[in-house]
Amino acid sequence: MTPLEFRDHVAQAQDALRMLFPETPLQLNEHLSKRYGARIFLKREDLTPVRSYKIRGAFNFMRKRIEAGQAAASFTCASAGNHAQGFAFACRHFGLRGRIFMPVTTPQQKIDKTRVFGGEAVEIELVGDFFDDCYAAAKAYAAETGAAMVPPFDHEDIVEGQASVAAEIVRQLGGETPDMLVLPVGGGGLASGLVRYFEGEDEPEFRFVEPLGAPSLRTSIEEGRLVKLPQLDGFVDGAAVAEIGRLPFETLGRFPAQNVILSPEGSICQTMLEMLNVEGIVVEPAGSLAIDALRQLQGEISGKTLVLVVSGGNFDFERLPDVKERALRFEGRKKYFILRLAQRPGALKDFLQLLGPDDDIARFEYLKKSARDFGSILLGIETRDAGNFDGLLKRFDAEGIRYEDISDNQVIADLLI
Repeated sequence: MTPLEFRDHVAQAQDALRMLFPETPLQLNEHLSKRYGARIFLKREDLTPVRSYKIRGAFNFMRKRIEAGQAAASFTCASAGNHAQGFAFACRHFGLRGRIFMPVTTPQQKIDKTRVFGGEAVEIELVGDFFDDCYAAAKAYAAETGAAMVPPFDHEDIVEGQASVAAEIVRQLGGETPDMLVLPVGGGGLASGLVRYFEGEDEPEFRFVEPLGAPSLRTSIEEGRLVKLPQLDGFVDGAAVAEIGRLPFETLGRFPAQNVILSPEGSICQTMLEMLNVEGIVVEPAGSLAIDALRQLQGEISGKTLVLVVSGGNFDFERLPDVKERALRFEGRKKYFILRLAQRPGALKDFLQLLGPDDDIARFEYLKKSARDFGSILLGIETRDAGNFDGLLKRFDAEGIRYEDISDNQVIADLLI
């Protein structure tokens, strides 16, 4: 398909989508623009009816089958949450039956919202811990029942639907092409759609952003072939995909690996909190990827016009304590130690004197309470400035306190914290 034909199909998808919702805002963000010395626009896909761009692809897939007279008796999909909500919304809109397979680890907020959007038109089945588990279950269900499988990203109709984001950006910028597009990547449907839409002489620079714990695109580009990650960190649930889609990789695989930014999960949490506290914008982990990438782009974007796609805002506020915890640990302002403390009168009082004025004990727990001479303690300390830990550890050493910093030991941290 030529670029012109592709843009033609995208225009049709964009026109059809207007029966569901108006175009999402493209907002110049003064806070980020001032901070990074650039014109930074946010494409607010968190403001669709299902709070993510996924509704575009699911709707376009079903629309094209209905128009071609190929609508199945039922549809099915696999999703970590956002695709499920778009799928459910489209099923109810078209009056179609659908079954949705979601990971058991999907935040409850996304499960509940999917039920709301789909109503009686959809059924939900929770399978496995990761997206790939429920994707296999959905494929098996489609093979057994004849239901039409609506893939989350690896299909031409899905890519066309997601690319309607690009058509809106062009109109909203008055035909101006931004200097750079910063795009989150999970399965790659959104990113590949925008790249294909902007192909041509005035093509902008592209930067793609993945979670550090799920670098499927970066790894595949480095290997020169599709690579399925043996394991991944599922915290950024909307973008934690073990293998990027084959169709998206045909487009994205031509870019150099350095165009793919890997955002640490702790940094993503910092960005989520900043956007909530400063801008009043609620973004989920995957929705903050493009914004978080600015930290690594600040040396190359001064004076440029950037468009960042905010891909989703389905955040379960029950996860907020975990987000704060990860952000503090990433900043180095919160650390955990296992230490040995003498079991004698006054030992705890002596230990407390070692703390600085900005140090706060966030966790104190005896791990072995039967020791007569020394006790093992789990200690969590939060401080205003990460540099305060240098002085604290020197005081520990001077007093002969035996300790081990377990802040970055994920195995021990998962067991004890």
